[in-house]
Amino acid sequence: NWTVKTSGPLLNKTLRQQYLSLPQGNFCQVTYVWIDGSGEGLRNKTRTMDSEPKNLPEWNFAGSSTGQSKGHNSDMLLIPVCMFRDPFLLDPNKLVLCEVLKHTREPAESNHRNSCNKVMEKVKELHPWFGMEQEYTLFGVDGHPYSWPRLGFPKPQGPYYCSVGADRAFGRDIVECHYKACLYAGIKISGTNAELLGIMFWMGYFTSYLKKKAIEKLSKRHAEHIRVYDPHDGEDNKRRLTGRHETSSIHDFSSGVANRGASIRIPRQVGQEKCGYFEDRRPSANCDPYAVTCAMARTCMLEGDEDVHELE
Repeated sequence: NWTVKTSGPLLNKTLRQQYLSLPQGNFCQVTYVWIDGSGEGLRNKTRTMDSEPKNLPEWNFAGSSTGQSKGHNSDMLLIPVCMFRDPFLLDPNKLVLCEVLKHTREPAESNHRNSCNKVMEKVKELHPWFGMEQEYTLFGVDGHPYSWPRLGFPKPQGPYYCSVGADRAFGRDIVECHYKACLYAGIKISGTNAELLGIMFWMGYFTSYLKKKAIEKLSKRHAEHIRVYDPHDGEDNKRRLTGRHETSSIHDFSSGVANRGASIRIPRQVGQEKCGYFEDRRPSANCDPYAVTCAMARTCMLEGDEDVHELE
């Protein structure tokens, strides 16, 4: 889950805005963003370009400081793969998602995009659709969930789902700002809603053409998928996939129409029409989307006995 904390010295917001509003001429600030050695943390560094870029150069960083290399051979390569408008510094500035390569130009261990891209090339004729449902919880500086009672627990979860009102939809300003920032940047976000615990950030459901064979294939590789559905080989999901609170058991594979306690939920309309999409409810909130979608495509769309945990 995402944690939002505010602590330490803060610049006065009015003064900060004064500086951010200063003209920058034709220069463009380009922020390179990449996944670090933890497989779930993000890093970034910014460079100045003479004008708004169309093609971006490769860059490098000290991998020994991000858990991605040793100090005696520290430099890692940043390979730009996708550029977005910067919702923090505004136009013409850019955010750039990067892949990380070793000095040998082999993908870093935390770079699952590289192998995912190879698999997606193999199945592109099937036109798979993927999306990630991203839940996050807001925490205060005291380490407690935002507006969580200091002594005890909140009311039963029902009133908080898709909630409105100051006594239920806590942190809505942050959610709305985040939503608008995604649209400004050009990120394909399909919507937001308050969930049973905190706020849910939707980037769509996992979608694919529904074939009973796909679910059968998934059932045979349940353990392998659990290993790639969180950054710690399934250890994070042990605490979540308990079979309670609308989760499936981490030990058993299941599927069902409209069943939120199953590994795979088939929407009721899809079950009636026998076509559409299904939802894999096993990936954790801190999963790597590249690792998850790569595993799904390999299992459901490729023939063969490749282990979904192995990277090409």
